[in-house]
Amino acid sequence: MKFYQDFTLGIVGGGQLGRMLIQSGVDYNLDIAILDGDANAPCKNIATRFVHGKLTDYDTLLEFGRSCDLVTIEIENVNVEALYQLEREGIKVFPQPSVIELIQDKRKQKQFYKENDIPTADFVLVENAEDVKNHTSFLPAFNKLGKEGYDGRGVQRLDNVDDLEKAFDKPGLLEKLVDFEKELSVIIARNENGEIKAFPPVELVFHPEANLVEYLYSPARISPEKASESMELAHKVINSLDMVGLLAVEMFLDKKGNILVNEIAPRPHNSGHQTIEANVTSQYEQHLRAILNMPLGDPNIVLPSVMVNLLGESGHEGLAVYEGLDDVLNIDGAHIHLYGKKITKPFRKMGHVTVVGSDEKELFQKADLIKQKLKIIA
Repeated sequence: MKFYQDFTLGIVGGGQLGRMLIQSGVDYNLDIAILDGDANAPCKNIATRFVHGKLTDYDTLLEFGRSCDLVTIEIENVNVEALYQLEREGIKVFPQPSVIELIQDKRKQKQFYKENDIPTADFVLVENAEDVKNHTSFLPAFNKLGKEGYDGRGVQRLDNVDDLEKAFDKPGLLEKLVDFEKELSVIIARNENGEIKAFPPVELVFHPEANLVEYLYSPARISPEKASESMELAHKVINSLDMVGLLAVEMFLDKKGNILVNEIAPRPHNSGHQTIEANVTSQYEQHLRAILNMPLGDPNIVLPSVMVNLLGESGHEGLAVYEGLDDVLNIDGAHIHLYGKKITKPFRKMGHVTVVGSDEKELFQKADLIKQKLKIIA
């Protein structure tokens, strides 16, 4: 296969996801070029080639892509028109620009679910804050920006008319509040040959303030029937997209037992970090296999796990100091991943810890201990 000798994979985005893709790509002798807007991005010192440039600039992305044999992303906020042009010039782009364009707009994303009979929460499209006032009977709901929202930003909960002042004054949507039992995620991959493999569903617990994943439990504590249903739903989504690459499908299991798709991300995802230690194939290797049209790896679980996100402490900004690191290193089964970010900020993703083991209760105890002991301060 050509990429073993003379092949450059271009990754648009040089954050922690790109960093872990590079770490996996080393096993395949891949030369990986990175484009990122941060001159000190986590990938800077480990990429074969690092280009400092704006991801949303047409000419910058086009020039970068032309120097690569295949282009992929680790963040959706990129110039899609440049990716379409690369595709027209014969350079493979996976996931396809059409998929990235859909994901960039939550309004289009929700309409896509509706058009393809993919179960999701009820929603209405709104044009601005004034338009939200026309739908007070739809509350309680989440007001989501159509574009530019990520990592919990661009989402505002509106419980009643007293909350209308929080509404976004840009095009977006109102999504009906779901009375859910659990939040789930299924990572699924598809290659050019149409081979598809899904990782078993995991269970997510979000930080109450930052709206970021704080804990992840794998496998999700749901019935085998619901696990199969969630994986079948992920199959339907990736097939409906006709997508090549890795897709994270975030879902709700509501109190009535229905599984609803919340949002999707066409790239490695925070809800798949634990696969590095806990599954036969990691999500990062699987993404590479999918976009390179290799046979997909075994996604099954080797050991149950808990993944803890390491977030910058509230009230701290500056050079990162990892307090309690030795305490965590003394925990059996704990694997620390730091993301190479020199500066910490409140709730900034600075790393994660995955704990593997066969005793569920013990796993949760260790995860709580990690949260208590390991603090990222300035």
